[in-house]
Amino acid sequence: MTALSALIAPKLTSLGTILYQSFPEMDTHDIFQQIQQYQKDKSHPIGRLGYAVAMSDLVEKVLQKQPHLLVQWWEKSPTFADCEQYSVRLNNQLSGISNEAEFYKALRVFRNAEMAKLSFCQSLNLATVEEIFIHLSQLAESLIIGARDWLYRKACAEMGTPLDEQGKPQSFYILGMGKLGGFELNFSSDIDLIFTYPAQGETRIEGSNARKSVDNAKFFTRLGQRLISALDDFTADGFVYRTDMRLRPFGESGALALSFAAMEQYYQDQGRDWERYAMIKGRILGVQAHDPNVTHLEKMLRPFVYRRYIDFSVIQSLREMKGKIEREVRRRGLEDNIKLGAGGIREVEFIAQVFQLIRGGREIALQQHSLLKILPEIAKLGLITQTQYQHLRESYVFLRRIENSLQAINDQQTQTLPTNETDQLRLIEACRYFTCLDEHNHQIECTYTIENWQDFYRTLQQMQEKVRAVFNQLIGEETEEKAETENQWQDFLEADFDEIVQMLEESSVQSEYINEILDKLAQFKESLKRRIIGNRGREVLTQLMPTVFSLIFKQESYRTLLPRMLHLIEKISSRTTYLELLLENPQALRQVIELCAKSQLIADQLAQHPILLDELLNTESLRHPLPFTQYADELQQYLLRLPQDDEEEFINALRQFKQATLLRVAAADILGALPVMKVSDHLTYLAEAIIQSVVNLAWKQVSARFGIPQHLQNGEKNFLVVGYGKLGGIELGYKSDLDLVFLYEAMEGQTVGGKKIIDSNQFYLKLAQKIVSIFSLNTSAGVLYDIDMRLRPSGDAGLLGCSLSAFENYQLNEAWTWEKQALVRARPVFGEQSLRKKFETIRQRVLSTPRDMATLKQDVSAMREKMFSHLSHSQENEFNLKTDRGGITDIEFIAQYLMLAYAPNNPALTKWSDNVRIFESMANMGIIHQADSVRLKQCYTNLRNKIHHLNLVGSPSIVSQNDFVEERKFIERFWKNLFG
Repeated sequence: MTALSALIAPKLTSLGTILYQSFPEMDTHDIFQQIQQYQKDKSHPIGRLGYAVAMSDLVEKVLQKQPHLLVQWWEKSPTFADCEQYSVRLNNQLSGISNEAEFYKALRVFRNAEMAKLSFCQSLNLATVEEIFIHLSQLAESLIIGARDWLYRKACAEMGTPLDEQGKPQSFYILGMGKLGGFELNFSSDIDLIFTYPAQGETRIEGSNARKSVDNAKFFTRLGQRLISALDDFTADGFVYRTDMRLRPFGESGALALSFAAMEQYYQDQGRDWERYAMIKGRILGVQAHDPNVTHLEKMLRPFVYRRYIDFSVIQSLREMKGKIEREVRRRGLEDNIKLGAGGIREVEFIAQVFQLIRGGREIALQQHSLLKILPEIAKLGLITQTQYQHLRESYVFLRRIENSLQAINDQQTQTLPTNETDQLRLIEACRYFTCLDEHNHQIECTYTIENWQDFYRTLQQMQEKVRAVFNQLIGEETEEKAETENQWQDFLEADFDEIVQMLEESSVQSEYINEILDKLAQFKESLKRRIIGNRGREVLTQLMPTVFSLIFKQESYRTLLPRMLHLIEKISSRTTYLELLLENPQALRQVIELCAKSQLIADQLAQHPILLDELLNTESLRHPLPFTQYADELQQYLLRLPQDDEEEFINALRQFKQATLLRVAAADILGALPVMKVSDHLTYLAEAIIQSVVNLAWKQVSARFGIPQHLQNGEKNFLVVGYGKLGGIELGYKSDLDLVFLYEAMEGQTVGGKKIIDSNQFYLKLAQKIVSIFSLNTSAGVLYDIDMRLRPSGDAGLLGCSLSAFENYQLNEAWTWEKQALVRARPVFGEQSLRKKFETIRQRVLSTPRDMATLKQDVSAMREKMFSHLSHSQENEFNLKTDRGGITDIEFIAQYLMLAYAPNNPALTKWSDNVRIFESMANMGIIHQADSVRLKQCYTNLRNKIHHLNLVGSPSIVSQNDFVEERKFIERFWKNLFG
């Protein structure tokens, strides 16, 4: 305060004079005596006022023009609590005004008084940095909406009320862009607006003073023009806000206001990259609760801004935008501009934007407007380190403190450091101590050792260096790693036949394979010619291919790897964002090469669903997969990030989650992080998590239409999903389908709470149909799972679902032996615990029912022979691991027979549904020898392991006749001893 003391006395004296001239009844001697006594006392209203006007010429000017405000502040200082209820207070002032000149004056007087109040609070640290720019934004929004509503009523009186074709009144919607949209306005910010209205139509005339009807476009264009004038025109009382409309569709040449449909068409067909970045901050102002038009508009704009896939194309676009800004900074000599200069505010904004645009389509938490709310979400997702987050947050708050202090000096839009000593003193004073919020929204003190301009400048540079370091790491120019792509493949896309031959020779490709590889490369180049790639795509491809070829030809398996990678790149060649993902992430590219070299399945998955490439960015997570017990929670969190009213997005997300998790499991399998038994555990629990989400979604959809059965209470569903086969046995493979049976607790009655009432049993059948439909729906993300319902009672002839009592009756009295065999590998995978226990009781009762052993042997043997004749088509020198004698099916039949034969005397044997633990329990009960149990489990896991790995390389479950000879001999011998 000492440095500013010289400013305080003359400013207070000037204000004292104005006070006396405006209110001559006041005692002039008393006024100036108070100035002398309290000018340096910041605990007294006069001392506080002196400090505020010393820090800001804006405050002084407002008080000179509004002496009544000066009287109030002279006696009682404003507080931050006075900076509330903007809309209510403004509307009270506007409600009695009918004259346009008075309307203009009221807006400006209100704006100036509130700005001065906020400047006072800022200077005296009565509010945090964040609270100041939030309140500046709230003030602006209140003024814009207050002016809109006043002008709308006047326009309706003049031109009639705008209606749509159904006769519904149409409102005028305003998108606040930039800092206004993000609640981040400065003291002297421009406001960027976009005007829109729901639908075309025309006005309806009310009263004799109204002129003839006009169409809605004309009405809202005139209203928009009047609103701009009300805000932007400079009068004797100043202006409200400089208003910029250039961000609207088609810019300055476009219509001032567009209908929702016209807006949607524009952004779908012509929206440009910079408009996407701008729309991140786009926020509908003055939103009323439960306005369906607001919901519709937000839903309409979201896909333009937030892409469903991981969009790395924005990195280069933001680099180019930043490059243009840096050239402008140099051209105009703006190196000391705290917004545009190196390490300035704009770079922090770019860092947040790049992650919003890359991942915002899949991370709902990133679909926010405020930068300080985005940064912690980016850190939570692990996209920046905690240290980087702290540096960005601290630097941003410090820079915004400077920016707002600069602009509060004289209500001028500037971000350039001052050269005059007075304003430098003001910045020194503003930045040595202030309050801000920490990441938990707790108020903290920010103290810096700043005694002079050199201290200030050094502190500022330290903040900017922190920002620049993070910016360069995340968005800066190409890394040195990517610059190392100068190799013999540099000009591949433009090379002719002889040049490619030379490239292959320099890559140490064996001569006998050169023609084979030349043919594949020629086909690849020819395919690229037929694809729409675009200039940026070709530029990225030119940079990417040398690294790709260099990595491929270092692999021993380059002959199989090359066509896989060429197929993948061909599929993504017209999707520049995926090419840029690989170019921007060399580690991910190497991971793709390694996994595709070992797995045709992964190569095919990536080519078919390029969105999965994002899963390879975190290579560490592939070697340490998520515990399978956490899949249900992980999926729930994944789905919570999505817009909850978008069912199509929800269904696609289920497929993407499955594909991404399958990819991670396959990668962990290939990298040796998961043994075969654990692979099946992961795939099984993944399926269970998805079943749970599908049932809940189906329930939501069916109950929305039909209500729910009237007997249900406390969130019950009384619905059970039973998994059979590999799902029931916790033995799913990469390509397994799901064998499901749907059961429910039958109760007489009807549904309640829906648009249509139906019988409770019919409700469960519709629920089953909806579940199958969701699983089977073929979207852009593929089919979720192939569902097999043939194991339900009566098979294809039976209903999709049945009651538990009907299921029990069927199993006990009508089921064939093969259906009881199937029940051995059945277990509940969804449903309340009470229903699960009922099913387990039924299963134990059915499996424990005494049966004729001779008939059982005959039935099991006959079914095995039937399966062998129908399913085994191996050549003479081949062995089908699943269907041939001595294979997986034989082992499964052995386990099923043992259960059906011995469970009647040992009901405890029915506890398990998986083959491994069935064999263990049989040994523990003395039914088979311990050595046989160990050998059966070993044979089973060896064969399953081989099937898994054949799936990974895209091969059928067939090996040479010379493989697994000992295992097959043992299984065939055990079978013979069991069945004779």
